[in-house]
Amino acid sequence: MDTSGSAGHPDLLLERRGPVTVLTVNRPDRLNALSRDTLQQIGRAVDAFTADPAQRALVVTGAGEKSFVAGADIAELAEVAARGAAATEEFARAGQSVMDRIERSAKPVIAAVNGFALGGGCELALACHLRIASTHAQLGLPEVGLGTIPGYGGTQRLSRLVGLGRATELVVTGRRVPADEALAIGLVGSVVPQAALLDAAVTLALAILRNGPLAVAAALEVMREGVGRPLGAGLELERRRFGALADSADMQEGLRAFLGKRPAEFQGR
Repeated sequence: MDTSGSAGHPDLLLERRGPVTVLTVNRPDRLNALSRDTLQQIGRAVDAFTADPAQRALVVTGAGEKSFVAGADIAELAEVAARGAAATEEFARAGQSVMDRIERSAKPVIAAVNGFALGGGCELALACHLRIASTHAQLGLPEVGLGTIPGYGGTQRLSRLVGLGRATELVVTGRRVPADEALAIGLVGSVVPQAALLDAAVTLALAILRNGPLAVAAALEVMREGVGRPLGAGLELERRRFGALADSADMQEGLRAFLGKRPAEFQGR
């Protein structure tokens, strides 16, 4: 286990567990709320993770047991909103950019939701490829109670994940979803006790990493890019990526290993 320094990331804790990076938002005095600076730090940390070939999966969580990320920094949002529409749109664009970089990662990103994931915190979890929640987690997009709407991708990603009807109800009421309901509607993939949460997320990451990295990256891309397309266009995208993998050493190794009844040794090429 290697804990990296926080130079340039004062609001984050970065820890390496073998090939898995654990990124912890560390503002417990503010319930890990996302300021603009914290978002920029997350973006830089994600970029560094993406560029590091030794780090192959990312787990995102929050410090403490009360909050994953409780939302945006409301005092900061109020200051931006007072400057008008253009400034507020740019505020959203900056947050969306960070969420997009997480979602578009070719390496798996898992949210370990350890408490309140509200507003921007829920949007951060939605941008991750997979979500695991602790038993006392609560997720929600309460922005309408502030007279606004989610601005970091929540209206779009939530509807794609749980369906338009259910997402509409959650967004326009702003209600919080407890962990058991989040599991039932597909907002999270599993619920575990708080004490087991981080280990469960890392275990899931390691299970993914036993598979071919090119195949995992292709699967993430095809599902992300295909979801908004007509079925025929999505099938074409799938077919092209399926064919392209045949030229990789990894696919040839995977097939040989299966036929030879041995573990595959993937090289990512």
